[in-house]
Amino acid sequence: MNQQPNNPLHGITLETIVTELVDHFGWDGFAQRINLNCFKNDPSVKSSLKFLRRTDWARKKVEQLYISTFSR
Repeated sequence: MNQQPNNPLHGITLETIVTELVDHFGWDGFAQRINLNCFKNDPSVKSSLKFLRRTDWARKKVEQLYISTFSR
């Protein structure tokens, strides 16, 4: 298996990232931190994942929020 010691997101799926951020902040808090319609208008994990998988800049913002929130 390829080791990535400098990658804090190694082995963490995008679904896990979104789910943990929603559990921590709630949808409203999540939308306040990252102003995206997929988090504000009828949000769901499934619709957010669909958008984030197609939009690289938005995914990077979500990943950065995850790292800054849950860095150990």
